[in-house]
Amino acid sequence: MDFSTMNIWCWLIPLLVGLLCAYFGYLIGKGNTKTIDNSQDLKLLQDKNVKLKADLDACKGKLSAGAAMAAAGGAVAAASLTSEPVKEKEIPFDAAAAKAAIGKVIKKDDLKVVEGIGPKISGMFNDAGIKTWKALSETAVSDCQKILNGGGDRYKVHDPASWPMQARMCYEGKWKELAKWQDEHDHGKL
Repeated sequence: MDFSTMNIWCWLIPLLVGLLCAYFGYLIGKGNTKTIDNSQDLKLLQDKNVKLKADLDACKGKLSAGAAMAAAGGAVAAASLTSEPVKEKEIPFDAAAAKAAIGKVIKKDDLKVVEGIGPKISGMFNDAGIKTWKALSETAVSDCQKILNGGGDRYKVHDPASWPMQARMCYEGKWKELAKWQDEHDHGKL
């Protein structure tokens, strides 16, 4: 044998062995595959979907029947179906209790009672539509900071983090708690 014939067999034998292994691997793999039958699971899910649709239709029927009864004459039911805002009971302002706890005369909804708010900042908040303790107590600290930022650089030193909490104490008439908190903090800070 010469060198070129031997070189061909060195390439041909591994190539044939690889092809035969691939073919037999394909046949073995094909013979072991099983067809998965999901038809029973699919049927169960379809039945469940039909039941849920029936329940939904029944709920919609009850809802429309209730609305029809309310429209027909149930004044109480009709009132409950309308989305009229429920008026929150206003907490009365006790000027005597405020004066006793704080030590000075307090006017209702005076934002300057809050530690850190002076006349100018109070005016800025009033201009922004926040004119009561309740409104300030419901204002996010980030919104308070935006109002301060609108006043320029001189108001950046103020920290409104405690202002809504202090305003809530004022609104709820917790004057002793407010006085204690303000005594323990220096300009709203620990």
